[in-house]
Amino acid sequence: MIIYERAPMRRTLLPTVLAALVLAGCGTGPSPAASVNDSSSAAPTASSPSTATSPAGPSVLLGDYDAGRDAEDDIVKALAAAGKSGRNVIVDFGADWCLDCRVLTKLSADPAVNAKLVAGFEVVSVDVGEFDRNLDVADRVGVDLESSGIPALVVLTPAGKVKVATNDGSFASARSMAAADVDAFLTRWAPAAK
Repeated sequence: MIIYERAPMRRTLLPTVLAALVLAGCGTGPSPAASVNDSSSAAPTASSPSTATSPAGPSVLLGDYDAGRDAEDDIVKALAAAGKSGRNVIVDFGADWCLDCRVLTKLSADPAVNAKLVAGFEVVSVDVGEFDRNLDVADRVGVDLESSGIPALVVLTPAGKVKVATNDGSFASARSMAAADVDAFLTRWAPAAK
């Protein structure tokens, strides 16, 4: 009899657990109360910028997560481009299944946000799969995916120095953000005007 009593409980518990996971976002760790990691040393080592052309000109979006890309090579190429352009490199760790990652992609399409991305950053999106892909890359650039959740952002100088890693989980709840929040982050971490 105990088995029959437990089975209905599992059937009602499973939807509750799944709903809680969806509502909790794409994070894997503590709430955004932890601090942003302003590390000054970490070797870079992650996916290709998503570039589209619109009538207003080129646009670059966060969130082009492609499991087939070589994350290491994409970061190396972005750093080389940043060395020539003077822009910083923004590395976006996430996955297509993650609602907050998709929301961040939409927020990055906002005209003001996109203008800042195009002007100030070489963009690299890194697919972390189901937290089973490119974890070594995240670790090398100072991202702790257990505390940050996804999406997680890292800003690198053209020389590869980590300016900031969002280990506080600030972007793991992107669905509660506005374009102005992303704009403020980009403004803070864009290279200084020459």
